[in-house]
Parts: sequence; structure tokens; C-alpha cells
Amino acid sequence: MSLTSTSRSPRPPRAPPAAPPNTSAVVKLNVGGEIFTTTVSTLRKIPGSRLADMFCTSAKASTEEDGEGRFFIDRPGTYFGPILDYLRSGQVPKQHIPEVYREAQFFEITPLVKLLEDTPQIFGEQVARKQFLLRVPSYGENLELMVRLARAEAVAARHSHVLVCAARTEEDAAHCADSLRVLEANKRLVVKFGPWNAAPAIRDLLDSVQMDIEAQGYQVAYDYCSKKTFQPKTGAHEYFYTFRFTWW
Repeated sequence: MSLTSTSRSPRPPRAPPAAPPNTSAVVKLNVGGEIFTTTVSTLRKIPGSRLADMFCTSAKASTEEDGEGRFFIDRPGTYFGPILDYLRSGQVPKQHIPEVYREAQFFEITPLVKLLEDTPQIFGEQVARKQFLLRVPSYGENLELMVRLARAEAVAARHSHVLVCAARTEEDAAHCADSLRVLEANKRLVVKFGPWNAAPAIRDLLDSVQMDIEAQGYQVAYDYCSKKTFQPKTGAHEYFYTFRFTWW
């Protein structure tokens, strides 16, 4: 028996380990037209955040630059400053809380998001008001319908009027039934909210409707519907309101 030796091909030389990123490097950022100067270590302060991922070794090469060679981030610069302050020193912003909260969510700065969610503004909006509105059937669809009706009536007019019926309970809805039948018979359009299974009253709902429509840029106010607009049946007046949109 003969043993034959097999020649082994030489192993390729092992690649040198990648150089660790220079986290102390100073970088200039152009965020929505505003210029910031910071360090890579600050931007990478929260591992797993979008900012940290943008400035890791492999991703920096694909980050866009402006004409001056600064890293460009297409977000509102006004609210990036408070985020940078938090990354530098842990300072929680005191102004523009909803806007900074939105940007913290975008950049996935989770510790800051959680801190802002404990502020009265965000807590009240996310936990109190939005949770209430989730219990109002078809709330979002009704807002869209109101805006469509108002815009349809806006031709050559300064104001548009949208009739709204708000019934918090089944008993309230029963009081509205006859008036709603009259409106239907007269082919009058009405946007109906409720009933809902939550504590807030009718005025609380109407205030939310006004807030959310104004947040879209419209000028709107509401009041009980006048006799000129519609005369509800006896006992139903407190459930019918007119929202007035002002165009100019």
C-alpha cells in the first residue's frame, strides 16, 4: 500500500480586522437647512436608534451630503436641536413637546420617547384623548365627511355649515331619532357621532372634533344649530350642532 501525499493550497492571508470607528470624530450636519456640529459618539449614544445606524461605519458612506460636504438629513432642523441636547446631556425638552416627540419617534430615540410620553401634553393626548376617540365609532371617517361637505358648500361663499348630531348614550340616540328622520325625509345631510362607551360628554367630543379639524389648517367653530339651520324635535335640541367653516 502506498501513501500519496496531497498538496494543500495555501490559505489566503487573513484580512486585517476592520478599524474601529472613530467615535470622537467631529461631524457637521445639515438638518433641513440648519447646521449642527457634534461628534459621532453623540449620534451613536442610543444603540439601535436610527441616528446610530446612520452613522455606523457601514452606513456613513451611503448618508447623503450637501454641497459643502456636510451630512444631510431631510427633517425639520428646528426640532433636531432638542434631540441633540438630549443625546449630549440627557436634557429633556420643555418646548415644542409634540413636535420633538414626533422627531424622537422618527429617529427611534426610545428613552426620549418614553420620557416625553410622561409629559402632560403627550400623556393627555395619547392616553386620555386618543383612547377616548378610539371608542367613538367612525370618528375619523366622520371628520373626513365633515371636511368634504364643507368644501362642497364653499363655492363663492365665505362660510360653510355642517350639521352634526352627537349622542353619547343609546338614550340620547333615541331622543334624536325623530329629528334624524325629518332630516332624512328632507334630504338634509347630517354627520352623526355616537353613542360611545366612555365618560367624556358631548361637549368634550365636539371640542375634539374642532381641534382635529383645526389641526388640518381649517378655521372652524361650533354652536347649537339655529332655528334657521334646523329645528330639532322637542327634547333633541341639545344633540344638534352646526360647525361653521370660515374660508376668508
